[in-house]
Amino acid sequence: MKIDKDLEAIEALGDNHVATSATTPLREDAFKLSDSEKIALIREDVKHIMETLGLDLTDDSLKGTPQRVAKMFVNEIFSGLHPERKPDASTFNNNYNYGEMLVEKNITVYSTCEHHLLPIVGRAHVAYISNGTVVGLSKMNRIVDYYAKRPQVQERMTMQIVQDLQVVLGTKDVACVIDAKHLCVNSRGIRDIESSTITSEFGGKFKEDSVRREFLDYIKLDTSF
Repeated sequence: MKIDKDLEAIEALGDNHVATSATTPLREDAFKLSDSEKIALIREDVKHIMETLGLDLTDDSLKGTPQRVAKMFVNEIFSGLHPERKPDASTFNNNYNYGEMLVEKNITVYSTCEHHLLPIVGRAHVAYISNGTVVGLSKMNRIVDYYAKRPQVQERMTMQIVQDLQVVLGTKDVACVIDAKHLCVNSRGIRDIESSTITSEFGGKFKEDSVRREFLDYIKLDTSF
C-alpha cells in the first residue's frame, strides 16, 4: 500500500530530516503597520500587478479583486504571522493519569508555499505523551492552523508545531507528520498532480523506534465513520 511505503520513508529519514531554521523570517518592523494600513498598501500592489498583466480593472468582475486579495492576505491566509493571533492553548492536569500516547490525526492543513505563494493542502498527524499535563484536543488543531496561515516551508511548519506543543505541554515527547500537496509542484513547473510531500519531526520518546512505530501505526488506522 502507498501509505506503508510513505511511512517507511519517514522512518528511513529518522532524525536527519531537519530544516535550517524553525523560525519564520520576519523583519523587526513586521508589525509596525496596522492591518488596515497593510491592506491599503497591498491593494495598490495587487492593482499594479494586474494592470501590468494587461487586465482591465474597470470590468465589474475585476475591479474589486485588489481589495479582496489584500484582505485575504492580511486577515486570512497570512494571519498566522501576527503573534497576537496565536491560539491560547489552555492546559489541564492529567488527573486521570493517562500515560499512553494521544494522537490527533487527519488535521486539515491549508498553507501557502513561500516560494511561489501557491497553496499547500494536506493533513497533519500530531501526538504527545503526557508528563502530567494535557491540552484540549481542539487546541492541537488550532496550533496547526496558526502555523499554516503564513508563507511556509513544510519542514519548518512541522518543526514549529512540535516545538510549540513541547512548550505548551512541558515535555519533549511530541511528534508530528504532515502529508501535503504543493500546488507549486502540482499546477506549475513539473505539473505532477499525483505527488505529495511528507515531513516529520519526532521529539523525546518518539525518537525511540518502538514509540515511533506505534505512532505511525495509529496513523494507518481506518477511522472513517
